[in-house]
Amino acid sequence: MVTSPLLSPGPSLGELDERAREIFRRVVESYLETGDPVGSRTLSKGGVHLSPASIRNTMQDLTQLGLLGAPHVSAGRVPTHAGLRLFVDGLLEVGDVAEEDRRNIEARLSAKGRNFEEALSEASAILSGLAGGAGIVVTPVRDAGVKHVEFVALSADQALAVMVFEDGVVENRLMRLAAGVTPSSLQEASNFMNARLRGRTLGEAGLEIRSELEAARRQLNETAARLVEDGMAAWGGGEGAARALIVRGHANLLADRETLDDLERVRMLFDDLEQKEQLIGLLDDVRDAQGVRIYIGAETRLFSLSGSAVIAAPYMTGRQKVLGAIGVIGPARLNYARVIPLVDYTARVLSQVTNS
Repeated sequence: MVTSPLLSPGPSLGELDERAREIFRRVVESYLETGDPVGSRTLSKGGVHLSPASIRNTMQDLTQLGLLGAPHVSAGRVPTHAGLRLFVDGLLEVGDVAEEDRRNIEARLSAKGRNFEEALSEASAILSGLAGGAGIVVTPVRDAGVKHVEFVALSADQALAVMVFEDGVVENRLMRLAAGVTPSSLQEASNFMNARLRGRTLGEAGLEIRSELEAARRQLNETAARLVEDGMAAWGGGEGAARALIVRGHANLLADRETLDDLERVRMLFDDLEQKEQLIGLLDDVRDAQGVRIYIGAETRLFSLSGSAVIAAPYMTGRQKVLGAIGVIGPARLNYARVIPLVDYTARVLSQVTNS
């Protein structure tokens, strides 16, 4: 399901007759494919069975409605942001994710030994590569209480620290083990952390664990105490870190020919990515959306100058609690038909991995 942000009403498809709707659709599709302004002769040769003069008149009507615009002195037309919005909401035919892409997404996100943060970073990189924009992920605030902690030996020098939260999220961390760690030390460290973390957030209990650990060394053996220290460090010191923005694939933003022709737009687009708090705030709206949400250019103050677009979706726990958002940012000339299902599918796989 695709939802749109609340906007002041623009032209609707109902205001367009069949001829105008067909010409509008062809202009947008041609522009999204090539990035070039579209002229009446191009449409006439491309299968629109009208004279160039009739097509020009219809394109002029669409321009007066604010759906098409003329860049520079070009005789051709390109869709405005309002035109792209109307196309996405009313005319776009969204395809399915290719089977090869599905397997790629599933394999990379469910790779053995990958912890939660690594999965988020990988999801951002996956979308960047498949969608041709910059992949973005907003990490969750870990505000759920801890249900269970366990240290599981994988080999003589490596263990998996497993933390299960009350909202159903499971986070794993790989840890290096010092020589001589025994199963009893792993169990002792698990018991120590469970006694202080169960039912509380990492932020609430982290300081207490660190302050008690020194005194508890009399009760814990040195190996178990070191495991507790390393375990807390693996979860960021138990300080309840705030949300972060993960961005991968900046270089893809330089691949769009139209963007490269306007170096000032490139600068503004990269400036947008530096406004992390504003971008996180924008993606907070996605948390309340049912499915994929799309923002195009001037629909948001953040992208009003650069003309960028964002396609994003929430990822969540097995109990349908939204954790964060994942998506793609790029020029307004994104391949919406391809990127929308990619974002949706990646968000759903990430949700499954989060709860596995």
